[in-house]
Amino acid sequence: MDWLFLIPIAYQFVAVLACVRRISQKRPEPGAMPPISILKPVRGADPAFESVVISHAFQDYPHFEVLFSVADDDDPAIPIIRKVMSEAPEGRVKLIQRSTQTANPKVGALIDLARHAKYDTYLVNDGDIRVPRNYLRTLAAELDQPNVGLVTAIYKARAQAFPGEFEALGVATDFAPSTLVAPLVGVTEFAMGSTLFFRKADLEKVGGFAALGDYLADDYQLGKLITGQGKRAVLSSCVVETALGAKTWADAWRHQVRWARTIRVSRGGVLGYLGLPVTFGTLWALVAFLTGHKAFGLILFALRFNVSVLAGLMILEDRNVMWRMSLVPLRDLAQVAVWVAGLAGQTVDWGGAKLVLSKDGKIRA
Repeated sequence: MDWLFLIPIAYQFVAVLACVRRISQKRPEPGAMPPISILKPVRGADPAFESVVISHAFQDYPHFEVLFSVADDDDPAIPIIRKVMSEAPEGRVKLIQRSTQTANPKVGALIDLARHAKYDTYLVNDGDIRVPRNYLRTLAAELDQPNVGLVTAIYKARAQAFPGEFEALGVATDFAPSTLVAPLVGVTEFAMGSTLFFRKADLEKVGGFAALGDYLADDYQLGKLITGQGKRAVLSSCVVETALGAKTWADAWRHQVRWARTIRVSRGGVLGYLGLPVTFGTLWALVAFLTGHKAFGLILFALRFNVSVLAGLMILEDRNVMWRMSLVPLRDLAQVAVWVAGLAGQTVDWGGAKLVLSKDGKIRA
């Protein structure tokens, strides 16, 4: 049985290497700086939303526009967007009313936004994403590298309540390092809604945004389509910030189960999903201790701690990790329960609606 522990140990070791590689990564020098259209569907506004809008509207970049899309006239995001619109250079920030209906409403918004976009390089990110001032310069330099078709980015999370902070701890200490590991083990089609930066021409080759309209994980599908044309997807050296709105444990559970089931159907069903427990360092450490393999348990705990520190503190600079580090083992074990819940079931809660997913990740009518 000893050899079984070598697999999760190997994963945690690779995660350490991936984190160290990221820390030593050099940002490419800015070269071509094409004009950029930022396409940003929004729904609602968290307490930090004004800073989100400002972070996009005042970039250190020569030519760009920011297009926001809302579905409802009474969306609380509208007055905030209009306020920043009045403060930004004329014509830089625009507000569009969504009219196109798709199974995934975000994709309908993107179709509408693309109709109004002036430029041929697109940046798409989720409505709650906040970005650094050098964001566009960094992305432009990374897209300009040989054969790169898409740039995406890891993120840290902010939250208003403890259940959200507990979720954010997992983002920083588990999801972020697994994302850094992906390109080292041959995963090429990763893409996250936190940042999708690509050329309009590459999007049109794969059918435009309309090709994504039926999928829940539109970000993953976009990465899959673009890399399927022989282009590379790369992780940006930028770190962005998202919001986790869970105020209760039930909210956090529903969000995590939605995420798990979306991953399962996006990866082609249960078989691909079954490989994820390899990443459960704390679980395997406990199994090692309970079966008398103390040396393996200590190695796993040590590696897991180092991954958490490297990813959460040194790469993401997430202060939540500093204060909540002692909760990482508990959060890891909670993730095991989420993974089990994600093994079966085709329904997910999204934006207050219950959706039914097909086996290939499409939203059923």
